[in-house]
Amino acid sequence: MSSDIHLAFASLAERAAASATDGPADRISVRDHVVEVEIGAFQAERGATQRVRFNVVVEVEPVTVAVDDDVDRILSYDRITEAIDESLAEERLNLLETLAERVAERVLAAPRAARVFVRIEKLDRGPGALGVEIVRDRSWHPGEARAEGRPQPRLVYLSDAAIAAPHLPHWIDTLQAQGRPVIFCVGAGAGPVPQTGHRMTQRRIDLLAIEQSAWRLAARDDRCVVVSTRTELDWAMRHGQICVWAPSKIVLDTVNGPPVAAGDTVALAVWFAELVEAEDLLVVAADLPEGEDAGVRLHAMSAEERDIP
Repeated sequence: MSSDIHLAFASLAERAAASATDGPADRISVRDHVVEVEIGAFQAERGATQRVRFNVVVEVEPVTVAVDDDVDRILSYDRITEAIDESLAEERLNLLETLAERVAERVLAAPRAARVFVRIEKLDRGPGALGVEIVRDRSWHPGEARAEGRPQPRLVYLSDAAIAAPHLPHWIDTLQAQGRPVIFCVGAGAGPVPQTGHRMTQRRIDLLAIEQSAWRLAARDDRCVVVSTRTELDWAMRHGQICVWAPSKIVLDTVNGPPVAAGDTVALAVWFAELVEAEDLLVVAADLPEGEDAGVRLHAMSAEERDIP
C-alpha cells in the first residue's frame, strides 16, 4: 500500500486505486453505512448502543463473460451489508479491529472477491470519528484457523455440594478416561449472594459469585483450569485440558445474552451447553431445569454416587 500521507484519510476507493497491482480490477463499494450497535471495551459502552460507520471497498476479479444485466453474475452489494450484519450478530465485540476482520473474512468468502478494504468508525465517542482500517486479500484465511477442529465437549454442572464431595477426584479420573473434552460449570456457592435490586449490577454480582465457585473447584484439583473466553476453551479442549467455565465475559459479550438470569445457574449451564454445541450436560447434585426441552441431552446424578455415567 502506498505510504503517501495524503492518502491516509482518503476515500477507500482512492486507497485501493493507489495500491493497485498489475492487471485490471473491478471494485464495488458500500459507503457511509451507519449502524446502531453495542460495542466497546469500556464499561460506559456496555448496555448502550452507539453509531458505527462502515466503508467497504471490494476488488473483484473481472467477469470473463458478458454480464447481460444478470445480478447472479456479479458480487452483490448485499454481500457486503450481510457481512456487516452477520459480524455484528455473531457476538458482542470489544474491538473495532476484531469487527473489521470478521467483515473482511465474510466478504472474501465470495467467489470473485480478491481484496477488501474495511474502514469502521465510532461516531459518538468523541468530537470526531474514531476508527480503524484494514486491508485483506484472498491469501488471508482466519476463518479456517478459528473454526478448525472445534471439538464437541461434555459439560458437567457441579453444585456447591458436588464441589465439596469426596468423590470429586474419582469423577475427574473417570471423565479423563472417557477421552472427551470436559468443561465444568458450577453453581454460586452456599453463602448468600448480595442483592442490589438493580438488574445490570445484579447480573454482575451473580456472575462473580459463580466465578468464586469456579476458583474453589480449581483449588480442589489442579487439573481444573478456569477459563473465560471461547479462544481459551477451544485451545484447552483441543489439548486435553479440563476447563472450569468463568461465565462473565461470554455472558456479557453475547449479543442478546442468555434468556435466563445469571442466578439460575443450572439454566445458565444449559444455555452455555447449547452455545458450545456440547454433547451432553450432566447435572450433579442439583435439579434439572423444568419447562421447554433443552437443545442438549441432560442427565442428573447425586453427590453421593461414585460413578459418572
